[in-house]
Amino acid sequence: MSKIKLQNLKVIKGSDQLSVYKFGKKGHTEHFFCKNCGIYTHHRSFTNPKNYEFNVACIDNIDTFKFKDIPVFDGEKL
Repeated sequence: MSKIKLQNLKVIKGSDQLSVYKFGKKGHTEHFFCKNCGIYTHHRSFTNPKNYEFNVACIDNIDTFKFKDIPVFDGEKL
């Protein structure tokens, strides 16, 4: 996960392939998922609503398994 200021986030393609799950008070908490594979892509930060936090593995040409100092959860036991 990484974060970006709300005004700097721009989904350049595939926004029509995202679904949103809203919850919390008045539905202000939003988590976004891919409609095709179900991967969690990003969410508006609950603790700092001016930020979006996003799944770095969803960015083209980034191999998160090459990050040596950052643990990667791949669904298997660590």
